[in-house]
Amino acid sequence: MTTRSRSTENTSRRTALKQLGLGSALGLLTGLPTAQATPETPAYARGLAPVRIKRVRAIATAPQGSNLVVVKVETSEPGLYGLGCATFTQRAVAVVTAIDSYLNELCQGKDVDNIEDIWQSVYVSSYWRNGPVLNNALSGLDEALWDIKGKRANLPVYQLLGGKARFAIPCYTHANGTTPEAVAESAQRIMDQGYKYVRIQQGGYGAVGTNTAAPDFKAANFGGETDNYMNERVYLRSVPKMFDVVRKRCGDDVELLHDIHERVQPMDAINLIRQLEPYQPFFIEDPFSPENMSWFRQLRQSTSVPIAMGELFNNINEFKEPMVQHLFDYIRCHVSQIGGITPAMKVARLGEWFNVRTAWHGPGDVSPVGHAAHAHIDLAVWNFGIQEAVNFSERTQEVFSGCPTMKNGYMSVNEVPGLGVDINEKEAAKYPIGTKSNWQVRRADGTIIRP
Repeated sequence: MTTRSRSTENTSRRTALKQLGLGSALGLLTGLPTAQATPETPAYARGLAPVRIKRVRAIATAPQGSNLVVVKVETSEPGLYGLGCATFTQRAVAVVTAIDSYLNELCQGKDVDNIEDIWQSVYVSSYWRNGPVLNNALSGLDEALWDIKGKRANLPVYQLLGGKARFAIPCYTHANGTTPEAVAESAQRIMDQGYKYVRIQQGGYGAVGTNTAAPDFKAANFGGETDNYMNERVYLRSVPKMFDVVRKRCGDDVELLHDIHERVQPMDAINLIRQLEPYQPFFIEDPFSPENMSWFRQLRQSTSVPIAMGELFNNINEFKEPMVQHLFDYIRCHVSQIGGITPAMKVARLGEWFNVRTAWHGPGDVSPVGHAAHAHIDLAVWNFGIQEAVNFSERTQEVFSGCPTMKNGYMSVNEVPGLGVDINEKEAAKYPIGTKSNWQVRRADGTIIRP
């Protein structure tokens, strides 16, 4: 036999032994006889074919009076689309323009599964970052992509975020009245519905509407016709009285919350919160405006009352250091203000390391899609704190099917793939959006009060 023939025979022998060994190993791993082993990829490992973004567009509607903006992402797969909340009710038209004129062109052809890449590319696509208009547009896109991913996986979004950490979502809702006694009655009615957490406010934020005296700026014909008046001293005196009356009427088992809404001076806020210590608030919200963040250190040294903050934040850099330094206890982000589910999950995960819990902002001027996004995150994150409740009118439920539901003070989502909310565009068109908003609040001399 020649050297070349022996070499060929040895190679064939080695190849045969390798194949035999591979077949035996496969048989051991699968538990099947070697002869029955198959090279076919199992169904679970085959993956899904790529799906591309075909169109991104805005749907604007106002069934309950507040402007709502929803992003609809249509895909190359027939019938598959996603919805996300892009509601910035005070500047809704600007958000619609950002979506239809910019996001649509930017996103066409992108792979719907690459959420992080799409988020980052959209975030820097205008060079100047942040701001509620661009961030709300981005949020709607982001939530819509998560909605699509859930539908493609045939799972609710919370399952993609890690699964349930609780059976449902504890919520607080709002008790109001023009007197402390009226607030206490309102709180008791809410407790009778099963709520264990109640936010108490006397009148509007800063007790607006409870002082019937005409302010001096009105007599001087200064400011706008619909501008509101706030008497800071009246407000500061009213809050401890309100807490006292509600505690005596409703007892110690209910958790009480209150929102200062950044409407008083920092030292006044600190002194007010100290007065509330005997009533053990669950938290006091937004004591300082974003321009006054440095006051948090003094607040922390002055009182042990838990604090919630972050409703006006746009970017993680605004609250990263305060969270790390334990300057507040609850992160109160408006999820569409910071860009959707993707950054909200990063915020929540960061908070877990510093014992900061979530308390997403959930007012009536967030669409049902946005409330569903909050709820899916709330179900999944360990360091959940509390969620603002919402009740949808019949009109809203005619426009949006699958809205989150409330029962005994808990919020629940649809156990269906995606975020679980759909929109009837024909019904939505019956309620066009407007451009008027009224956030002007003044002191007696006409000075604008922030926010």
